[in-house]
Amino acid sequence: MHAEWLPTILQGSSSEIYVLNYNTLRFEYVNPSACKNLQYNHDELSAMSPTCIARDVTQEAYAQFIRDLQNDSNTSVSISTQHTRKDGSSYPIEFQLFYLASDTTPAIIAIGNDVSSRYKSDKALRASEARLSTMVSNTPGLVYQFRLRKDGRFSFPYVSDGCEALLGISSEKLCDNPTLFTGLILHQDMSSFRDTMRISAEQMSNWNWEGRIWVEEWKDIKWINLRATPRALDDDSVQWEGIMTNITASKLEQEEIIRSRAQLAELSAHVNTVKEQERTRIAREIHDDLGGNLTAIKMALALLTRRLPTKSPELYEKAAYVESLVDRTIETVHRIAGDLRPGILDFGLVAAIDWQSKEFEKQMGMPCEFVSNKAEIDLDMDQATALFRIFQEALTNIAKHAQASLVTVQLMHTPQYVRLEIIDNGRGIELADRAKPKSFGIRGMVERSVALGGSLSVSTAPKGGTVVAINLPLPTRPVSDNIQTNNIGH
Repeated sequence: MHAEWLPTILQGSSSEIYVLNYNTLRFEYVNPSACKNLQYNHDELSAMSPTCIARDVTQEAYAQFIRDLQNDSNTSVSISTQHTRKDGSSYPIEFQLFYLASDTTPAIIAIGNDVSSRYKSDKALRASEARLSTMVSNTPGLVYQFRLRKDGRFSFPYVSDGCEALLGISSEKLCDNPTLFTGLILHQDMSSFRDTMRISAEQMSNWNWEGRIWVEEWKDIKWINLRATPRALDDDSVQWEGIMTNITASKLEQEEIIRSRAQLAELSAHVNTVKEQERTRIAREIHDDLGGNLTAIKMALALLTRRLPTKSPELYEKAAYVESLVDRTIETVHRIAGDLRPGILDFGLVAAIDWQSKEFEKQMGMPCEFVSNKAEIDLDMDQATALFRIFQEALTNIAKHAQASLVTVQLMHTPQYVRLEIIDNGRGIELADRAKPKSFGIRGMVERSVALGGSLSVSTAPKGGTVVAINLPLPTRPVSDNIQTNNIGH
């Protein structure tokens, strides 16, 4: 190195550079960066020694450092200390001391750097780690990192202390042997675990998986939820940071709710079946007993009327009144029996809906157009009755609330399902109307459709009004029934 370069290097360096007299430990040279940091000028520092600014290092300690350097001139000594400025403030600094031999007077060269920024960063990092540790320790679950390498191997770089409470495995064992985790997953749920992980890795989307694990130590099955966010690493591996939680209680509650709803739907279906059977029985007794008795009364009354004295107009008038009363009673009996169990259902669902559409049009004075893609639809009596009751309830709702001027009814039959649509051009139905506490009409229709294994939807028609649609899946026909139509390629 050219000697003339040295002053420029010393002047321009951002490090603090000191040259100390070997015998007196006085500063013989201090570069501008040191003067600036310490707030002293060169003349002031010339009258000082290192212990004046590094007050936590004694003169004896410096003497020992120098002896160590003198004994091995090829080494340096590291010192971490605090420098005190002229205004009394201090800052951390790290030094390297070098021994410079000389024929006249040897010197000590000290090169130091202010590490305040690093100390602040370290302090902030420790505080952040402490906050993270506190949050992790209070998190109701297992916080983890999961890394998937390109070759398919995986590992757990980090696992929180909640590991053993959730999985029955210590965090150390899981980090050492990550396959212990997949060994817990039930075979039935392993494919969904792999599929969701693959999709998350390919799309860099959040990984959300629910599945069951078997903890041998507790002889117990647990439901766990895994949620994690992926990020790509430089080695083409993917790492997720996330949390696993025990959702067994909520899953059991959910299963209980589903089971309760199924039992409720089963009970509702049974009630509807019993109700229809009771209606049929009552309708039959009314038709057979009351209808038969009224018919017999009408015949007996006709016989008596013919035998009345010809000169008794008052008796003829009374007889005529009684006969008209019997006729009206017979009509009432037929109407009640028909309401309880429409005899038109004996002619099939298509005929029954067509008849009810015409009755609605006649009673309400509102056009009710009915179309069907089949002249006859073969359903068992329970299914046909349930669909017919849903249709009746829909028409009742239209009459009460829709303020419509036209109703269109479509009945479609395919090999897979039967679909009934009731469309009106009225004011429509709001979600709030459906959620009313005593809105039992739509709820009853839904329960009937669910009991049939179908579904019911209520939506807004394209041109306004409401569409009530019922889909009823039909049983799949045996393969032998379809040989004629499905033998392409055989």
